[in-house]
Amino acid sequence: MNAVPILLLKYLWGIFGIYWIGVARGGKVSQTGESRISRPLRWGILAITFTLLFSPWTGVWVLGKAMFSPNLIVVDAGFILTLAGLALAVWARVRLGRFWSDKVVLKVDHQLIREGPYAFVRHPIYSGVLLAVAGTALVVNHWRAAVAFFLLCITYSIKAKKEDRLLANRFGEQFRDHQRHTGFLIPRLRN
Repeated sequence: MNAVPILLLKYLWGIFGIYWIGVARGGKVSQTGESRISRPLRWGILAITFTLLFSPWTGVWVLGKAMFSPNLIVVDAGFILTLAGLALAVWARVRLGRFWSDKVVLKVDHQLIREGPYAFVRHPIYSGVLLAVAGTALVVNHWRAAVAFFLLCITYSIKAKKEDRLLANRFGEQFRDHQRHTGFLIPRLRN
């Protein structure tokens, strides 16, 4: 494992995390709520995800084995995917503005956002973070990183389905039309 790309990714994810926490303030007041256990559970899964990605001590047994032969092209591609994924997540977060929440909630006067990345996928923040984690997993090149990706993929899929139900209940036919024209986590190839 090349230490320099891993170190750069740690810094990149750290900057992303600081940005994400910094812009979390100033949102609209929530109109709905979610169960008390959901948020701590998601934070725990995020902690496990990044521990698997960046802590070599999690590389026990098969988790510490390389997924493929080390290759500079794969490392470069992984780094580019990480940058692209983080950029997508930031773009989507900026587009949501004050309607963003890390919880599955509706804000007061909530609006259905259908512009920017939301014109292509309904959950571009999750898509971006998953793309970035997949890119990071390529750079890390251990099975522990693949487990981190799949764990987060399951978590975000469950959370996104909950959000879809909440938005469908609130926006009815407007949201169903949005569903017909956008993908869940990846863009729809045809309408």
